[in-house]
Amino acid sequence: MSEPRVKRIKTCLPLCKTHISSAGSLARQNFPTVVEESLCGVSTLLMEVSYRLEALAKIFEQSDLALPRVSAYFHQESLKELDRAEAMLQYMSQRGGKYCSKNIQRPGTEEVCAVLPALEIMLNQWKEEMSVMLELNQLAHEYGDPHTASVIKSQFIQPLVPKVKLIGDLLTSARRVGCTGDSTGGFGEYLIDQLQETLTTA
Repeated sequence: MSEPRVKRIKTCLPLCKTHISSAGSLARQNFPTVVEESLCGVSTLLMEVSYRLEALAKIFEQSDLALPRVSAYFHQESLKELDRAEAMLQYMSQRGGKYCSKNIQRPGTEEVCAVLPALEIMLNQWKEEMSVMLELNQLAHEYGDPHTASVIKSQFIQPLVPKVKLIGDLLTSARRVGCTGDSTGGFGEYLIDQLQETLTTA
């Protein structure tokens, strides 16, 4: 017998509107369908973040920009986001959930041609991700799934806090050294690229 559909509370979480519930899974225990649907949608969001960061990395590999350390940083963070998506999918599987494959949206970074807008995109992306994770944590609490709430807090929310702080600091530094939002920037971008230790060890 399938699990009855529960009316969703109003939410801004990315939804999996075509989700196929795994209510018949033998591994499933105290795993509300509404939480499973949200995890499915959020995991796709993480994949889209990874794709967007990788697109930014490729921009700074181009010969007319040539900021290899900035590129390496975006590539590094892209891989980390992909790892987070895979960790969420693995958690869903352990709880008896099911992932519904969906199309990944275009990164929307075609107009980026400087460090400043790239960092702004990353900061906004992580702020959105933080908001989504906080709402997912609250949703799990409201539907009586403290295990999911704990996993979201420890594995997905806490690691985001220093990332948001770092990018905020980098944006401040980029503006101070003269980075611009278009292709007219010069030495400021070079200085940001030289922050190798800050960028690649964060």
